[in-house]
Amino acid sequence: MSWSLIFTEQYEKRARRFLKHHPDMEKQYLKTLQLLEANPFHPSLRLHPLTGRLAGLHSVSINLSYRITLEFMIQGEEIIPVNVGDHDSGF
Repeated sequence: MSWSLIFTEQYEKRARRFLKHHPDMEKQYLKTLQLLEANPFHPSLRLHPLTGRLAGLHSVSINLSYRITLEFMIQGEEIIPVNVGDHDSGF
C-alpha cells in the first residue's frame, strides 16, 4: 500500500515554527515523516486516534515528548499532518 503525505500551508508554517524552537528534533522529525509515509502502522509511531475535542484526528509520536497530529484517511491512502508539538498542546 502506498501512502501520500499532503502538507498544507498551515502545517508547513507550524512545522517551521516547531523546528525553529527545537532544532535538535529535526532529524527525529524527518525520520518520523519518512516512516509515516512508508508505513503509518509501524509500532514505533504509536499511531492512535485522539478523543475529546481532537476526536477525528490521529497522533503519531516523534518521541516521548513530541507528536504529530494528523488527519488519517485510510480510503484515500492520504495522510494530512495538522500540527506538530508536545503532547500537552491543545492542537
